[in-house]
Amino acid sequence: MKLDVYDIKGKKLDKQADLPAKIFEAPINVDLMHQAYTRQMANARAGTHKTKYRSEVSGGGRKPWRQKGTGRARQGSTRAAQWVGGGRVHTPLPRDYSQKMNKKMRRAALRSALSAKAAEQEIVVVDSLAMDEVKTRLLQESLGKLAGEGSALLVLGQKDEAYAGVYKAARNLDGAKTLLANYLNVRDLLSYDKLILPLDALETIKAYLG
Repeated sequence: MKLDVYDIKGKKLDKQADLPAKIFEAPINVDLMHQAYTRQMANARAGTHKTKYRSEVSGGGRKPWRQKGTGRARQGSTRAAQWVGGGRVHTPLPRDYSQKMNKKMRRAALRSALSAKAAEQEIVVVDSLAMDEVKTRLLQESLGKLAGEGSALLVLGQKDEAYAGVYKAARNLDGAKTLLANYLNVRDLLSYDKLILPLDALETIKAYLG
């Protein structure tokens, strides 16, 4: 697959980028992408929720009233679950929500997501995202020409001055996110309308998924 290459201002250049069929025209496996997405969301959960059981709540050591003769129900402690301030029952405890997925499946899910983007013509290749002047307004104008009115995922090849400039300019923009190519993931690919892909980031993706 070949795509036209644009500059950061949205002007079409006199060259094309070659997108390998193995990565950008792979079979689209929806179930695999869903599994990768679910795994990523699960792994992001802290799992630190916690409530106190009856044995962990302070107080309640004395029997509230005698067992018989009061006409009231039998009670052994004011920290039982039915009392206000008592311990909780069947409530969350700290746990690990992480899910496993082998490398072969994760990469296949990424190829599926990239192929889905390519099939929907939602990939825009640019020669570079380096900005002459780091300003949010200028980047917003560029994204308006490259991505239209939709949201955009800006993928860069490495953490350099270009990445720092784009990250700084994009962090206050709604519907835009900056990401390194080696951190590419299914959730971000499916969450944004357009994938803005510089040539150096494309080479990184080829080396990782090729």
